[in-house]
Amino acid sequence: MIARHVRRVALLTMLPAALMLNMSGASAATLNPVVVASGPSPFSSCTLGSAPGAVIYPNAEVEPWVAVNPANSNNVIGVWQQDRWSDGGARGLVAGYSMNGGATWNEVAQPFSACAAGGPSRYDRASDPWVSIGPDGTAYSVSISFQAVGFDNAVLASTSRDGGATWTAPKTLIEDLGSPQFFNDKESVTADPLTPGTAYAVWDRLVSPNDNPRATAHASAFRGPTLFSKTTDFGATWSSPTVIVPTGNKQQTIGNQIVVGPDGTLYNFFDLILGTGKNGVGQLHGLNVAFTKSTDRGATWTAPQIIAKLNTVGVTDPNTGAPVRTGDIIPEPAVDPATGQLYVVWQDSRFNGGHFDEVAISTSTDGGANWSAPARANRPMGVPAFTPSVRVAGGKVGVTYYDFRNLTVGNTSTLPTDYWFTSSPVGTLALGDETHVYGPFDMMTAPVARGFFVGDYVGLAAVGSSFASLSVRANDANTSNRTDAVFTVITP
Repeated sequence: MIARHVRRVALLTMLPAALMLNMSGASAATLNPVVVASGPSPFSSCTLGSAPGAVIYPNAEVEPWVAVNPANSNNVIGVWQQDRWSDGGARGLVAGYSMNGGATWNEVAQPFSACAAGGPSRYDRASDPWVSIGPDGTAYSVSISFQAVGFDNAVLASTSRDGGATWTAPKTLIEDLGSPQFFNDKESVTADPLTPGTAYAVWDRLVSPNDNPRATAHASAFRGPTLFSKTTDFGATWSSPTVIVPTGNKQQTIGNQIVVGPDGTLYNFFDLILGTGKNGVGQLHGLNVAFTKSTDRGATWTAPQIIAKLNTVGVTDPNTGAPVRTGDIIPEPAVDPATGQLYVVWQDSRFNGGHFDEVAISTSTDGGANWSAPARANRPMGVPAFTPSVRVAGGKVGVTYYDFRNLTVGNTSTLPTDYWFTSSPVGTLALGDETHVYGPFDMMTAPVARGFFVGDYVGLAAVGSSFASLSVRANDANTSNRTDAVFTVITP
């Protein structure tokens, strides 16, 4: 659930420093076998969650995230939406877990919806799965849980101490009941890599109108500040939510995500959407890649700093114009755990005159004081590239993304889509040769939710000097099992 058509005005602008971005010189990586991580839906017998006009896609997995256990690198946990609805969310969220480095997988329903054992009876849908694992092996997972018909919604959190096999009863971080005015959206959770038992959750809280699929309220004023909550006792309790990015009228954040530097500094990255106010010096209307930071574990935060404009034009089938729902307004950050160098990737049309989205990347070597000018991370192919992820592992920065390079002119019956990886030594961004992860698959087989949809984001995690990738691909023309979550390890 995201406010994808809201376009909003600037707080702080910063001019990026010119850092060297050499776009050649990398070599292709080695790829472990790509394995299917997801299995049959555990919600196949659940009849909850229907709404007028809504279409259910049984067995369809979308929007995966992945984490590798720092205490046991053979333990990998992935989460995803299971049985996607056309108008928002899914029957529930599922955790896949592996104890052998991703070679084989088991799965379990997470307790975030009424379709799952131990889930809240109030909420028949769940969305925006996320997982992060602390240094002691405790896994933290969060959900947006809500009603298909009704206005109740919440951010819920659960933990696992056995590698993802079992999950605690959910804790409520925030809950809004009975009003179409509020909707909590696009949450994420980050385990502190330095402090066992500590994790941080962030999300935006939309205040009228909102993106609840059943909401009918309309108002001339709305906002979407960032809220923050933390646990210091392994998820047993969470702090009362506080606003860490306030927003004014017709302003909001979305895609909030925290990374933690090696000195303990928290950096929260997000899309700052600004739609009102006079356009002038220090102001940027529209979508902006932005961040704020905290040096006291979340007690206080800096004012937002804008890294760059986010010039997405969205993604469509180049031959038919059919919409493809992607991570178009969601920036993805990473931090080098050794040096603290920051990276962020996002979809942007600046490299081709605003005709289609590609992948932009920027980096900072000084804690966000200065940022490199946005550079293209995908290989220039003259086709849309979208839904990027970025991580740092073993002295390399790695980026994954989808693209349409195998779509031929005149093909209107399928939409061939491929998944790619590229990397560079840290500090240079010498992004060049790509590794083909898989594809092409037919995007037209994916569930339709404001467009063909495999997720607003995909998972990428560091595992030693390699990268663990969990993404979703469509199963061509298989309408009984449209998509699967697939996993591989990539070594540059």
